[in-house]
Amino acid sequence: MPRFMGIDYGTKRIGLAVGDTDAGVASPVETIEARGGVTDQVRAVGSTAREYQVDAFVIGLPLNMDGTEGDQAKVTRKFGEALTRTTGKPVHYWDERLSSRHAQELLRSAGLTHKKRRAVEDSIAAQVILQGFLDARGQDEGTNSATEQ
Repeated sequence: MPRFMGIDYGTKRIGLAVGDTDAGVASPVETIEARGGVTDQVRAVGSTAREYQVDAFVIGLPLNMDGTEGDQAKVTRKFGEALTRTTGKPVHYWDERLSSRHAQELLRSAGLTHKKRRAVEDSIAAQVILQGFLDARGQDEGTNSATEQ
């Protein structure tokens, strides 16, 4: 039963979630500030990954609405490359289009204040990303939108 960490990577905050293929459920973990450079960010994510004993990472890839990769997707891939180099664990990329919007809608429907929503929005976005990956993996491991590095 592989354990995955979902990551909503941003230049200000990084949302984290965990889940495994056995339960098939992703849960938000935390949001960390994206301080310092990529090395510092990888160190912070790696520390949480060790705490949760993850086997692989699923990073939301911010594609343009037409499916192409823009500048933020390139920055995200560089983070993913550094993460796999540092941890030795595989990185999967998952189309994250509209995941933040979905997270905002979930939080709004929960009746949270704007301040409380901002505090958990990125970890909920990571949960949405990871849940999509787990759902597709459970349906058919051979045909989903994930790409592995």
